[in-house]
Amino acid sequence: MAKKVPLRQCIGCGEMKGKKDMMRILRTAENEICLDATGKKNGRGAYVCRSRECLERARKNKGLERSFKMNIPDEVYGQLEREFENLEAE
Repeated sequence: MAKKVPLRQCIGCGEMKGKKDMMRILRTAENEICLDATGKKNGRGAYVCRSRECLERARKNKGLERSFKMNIPDEVYGQLEREFENLEAE
């Protein structure tokens, strides 16, 4: 029997994709927002495709705000974009 692939919905484009094809954005207990490259850290997670467009779309349609039920300042999005660039460079 084939193993079930865990699917997650992108907060940018709304597509369902395998967990391994997505980036996890994490809200920690201290309300910090960061990229979780391992997918194993504790906290509330939201998933976004590994593309810059989806991150920008999530910013525009307030996908992160809805997922985390909190206001997200612009500098957090800037930080996420920089972390995204670092991962793409690897």
